[in-house]
Amino acid sequence: MKIFKFLLSLSLLLGLIYFLDKPISLKEPLPDDPTKFKEVNVPAIGPFFSPFTGFWQNAESVKDLVPTKIEVPEMKGKVNIAFDERLVPHIFAENMEDAVFAQGYVVAKMRYFQMDLISRAAGGRLAEIVGADGLENDLLKRRQGMAYGAELAVASWKQDPEVNALMEAFTAGVNKYVSELKPKDYPIELKLLGYKPEPWSFYKSALIKKYMDQTLCFGEDDLEASNALKILGNDTFQRLYPEVDPKESPVIPIGTPWNFTPVKPNEKPEIQEAIGLIHHKVYEKERAVLGSNNWAVSGSKTRSGKPILSNDPHLKLTLPSIWFEVQIQTPTANFYGVSVPGIPGVLIGFNENIAWGETNVGHDMNDWYQISWTDKAKTSYQYDGGVKAAKIVVDSFRVKGRDSLVYDTVRWTEWGPVVYESNNEAWHDLAMHWVGHEKPNPKELLTFFGLGAGKNYDDYRQALTNYDYPAQNFVFASKDGDIGITANGIFPIKNKEQGRFVQDGTNSKNGWAGFVPKNQVPATKNPQRGFVASANQKSTDETYPYYYNSPHFDYYRGRYINRRLAEMDSVTALDMMKLQNDNYSIHAEEGMKAMLSQLDTTQLDNIQKQVLNKMRSWDFRFDKDKVEPVVFVTWWQKFYEMSFEEVLGYPDSIPMLKPERWRVIDLAQNYPNDIIFDDKKTPERETAKNISTASFKATTKELAENLLKPDFSWSSYKKTSIMHVARIPAFSKMDLPVGGYGQAPNAISSGNGPSWRMVVELGDVVKAWGVFPGGQSGNPGSPFYMTGIDKWVAGEYNELFFMKNATDSRQPIIYSIQIN
Repeated sequence: MKIFKFLLSLSLLLGLIYFLDKPISLKEPLPDDPTKFKEVNVPAIGPFFSPFTGFWQNAESVKDLVPTKIEVPEMKGKVNIAFDERLVPHIFAENMEDAVFAQGYVVAKMRYFQMDLISRAAGGRLAEIVGADGLENDLLKRRQGMAYGAELAVASWKQDPEVNALMEAFTAGVNKYVSELKPKDYPIELKLLGYKPEPWSFYKSALIKKYMDQTLCFGEDDLEASNALKILGNDTFQRLYPEVDPKESPVIPIGTPWNFTPVKPNEKPEIQEAIGLIHHKVYEKERAVLGSNNWAVSGSKTRSGKPILSNDPHLKLTLPSIWFEVQIQTPTANFYGVSVPGIPGVLIGFNENIAWGETNVGHDMNDWYQISWTDKAKTSYQYDGGVKAAKIVVDSFRVKGRDSLVYDTVRWTEWGPVVYESNNEAWHDLAMHWVGHEKPNPKELLTFFGLGAGKNYDDYRQALTNYDYPAQNFVFASKDGDIGITANGIFPIKNKEQGRFVQDGTNSKNGWAGFVPKNQVPATKNPQRGFVASANQKSTDETYPYYYNSPHFDYYRGRYINRRLAEMDSVTALDMMKLQNDNYSIHAEEGMKAMLSQLDTTQLDNIQKQVLNKMRSWDFRFDKDKVEPVVFVTWWQKFYEMSFEEVLGYPDSIPMLKPERWRVIDLAQNYPNDIIFDDKKTPERETAKNISTASFKATTKELAENLLKPDFSWSSYKKTSIMHVARIPAFSKMDLPVGGYGQAPNAISSGNGPSWRMVVELGDVVKAWGVFPGGQSGNPGSPFYMTGIDKWVAGEYNELFFMKNATDSRQPIIYSIQIN
């Protein structure tokens, strides 16, 4: 009997061990259809809870940070890495290759999971680690050619000996750390998801670059614009969707002369209405919530007499942050700033002589072409009066929890991959022509090393010649007193409105006529007004001889920043910090004026009039404790939706373009009787007055209960949260008490905002301040995982410790790594 009990217990134990050591495949109902199910893969929980290799091993404390020596025989010299109180690595090396090796080692040590996850997301390999939930992303990324673009980048980088050497060093540094990892040291996310780390490669760094390319230069509205043009007709379309806001304040000052002869575009494309309706549901786009600010103020407007440069890129807020702080010093360069984990160098930063930063230019560099197939199998298509064979690519995908591979067939044309495809002959198959599929300059990575070693304006301009895309507004300032800004990158040469709509893919003349010569891109140096600035608005006034368009230029932040900088004098670094944190919105200023001008107050009850009085005294600031921003945002959204109910009411299968905010305000204020305000479902003829009044009454009704709560505010309504990169709530920071608004300089929304704030005061001794909403470590068990959030929320900054040399003791060094 005892033997039987023993054997039974042993069997149960072995069964439990087997169960705990295996991933579990479950099914859960779909939220919109409980009769259908999706696969959910639960990782093995045994290894995660193991006392020897489980999550317990990921807990860190400052005491764990002890001096370390690493032997790397292939190094050319010695490297010392000093970590300051915020765990910022200061790398001191005898040459740049060794410095970059150290950067790769350190960033992998602190951010490996983040690097791996982003490269997988871009390359279409998420399903391998998360199961079927990642398959939709993977199919789309491969179909969009992200892997193809990364392969082009790798081939290009290898053509330049200096870039190749730097990438080899960076990759070796990452892999040095990966080779040291034992299961107990795996990042906690790898333990949760149940997979092992892979060696790093050029290709994975290129995928991270491609992820940034897609984030910053993938925006377009071709399908939506084509449908709006077809349904509304050209006259109504041009009235609702003009490309120029007369109040615009562009990046390059109005009136700047263009002393060059422009390159002519191809013959004007055919009338776009011939394309017809586009029925595809568009893929998810996030470009409308992205933005950034940068500016440089001349010494003629500063208290110190030296320039001050500021930059705050607005991106998706994540833990860990998209940015990683680092200083690199070699005998030929000494620079400090932030890098993107997975890519060597510093993207936004400064040295002893200059400072630089970027905002997104935002031009449309992604055009769509209708493909006319010549056979049902879609193996060839019409092109320039003949027939061209499509390149057929079959992609395979591994899905965690499944034994068999998933396959997808992508057809490539002269324009690019056919992304939108359907078996419905009435629909159009559409190929994508994207600048991210152009082979980049082999020296593109040297852009930022050139800036890091730069001493003056000429060095800045020379560094920019290496850069292709995503196009950025590179702001510049030097201790010599120069300031400048360049809308830098490769810009397609187009006819007016070319690329605004889906085009006929049978004619090569509908393509780009090359790219704008680098010496003809928009730029200015030391303008008379004493400052340069950008906030994703139009690059130039209408005198610039090249046509460009954008899915969503900014129409408010840039105007406000230019307004404030023009008003300022005797500027200090503190003034620049205040401007970065400024919650004032011209959108609210002008939107409120337009809606109030049309509001029929005779139809309001006493409670509604009380709300109205409060709104009339509002200062248009989206401060965290105010309720007026909630009322405005709710009222504006209802006013907008009621005004364009017919335009917005089409199903997902017929995507429609939405009018810009500024155009809605302009129509309400100057053309309140326009037919666009009429609701065709009613016999009456509605005007802006009817819409404004109805939307305000609906707003007060919706918010009535909340407005009575003493703790109800803009921050409690907005619920800004910084999510973990894998969307794990326990590793996220939720419901932050912050103000800000997407159309204010402090452009904080529920999940996006200033991902790095930096202010640099040039002079004989450079001074710099910065903060990002997170910490240096990507380990949720580290005390350095969220170190910057409180200061970021409060609008405060860290004084950046720009070390003079490896023995600089002005601030404490908490530990070091030596590589020999």
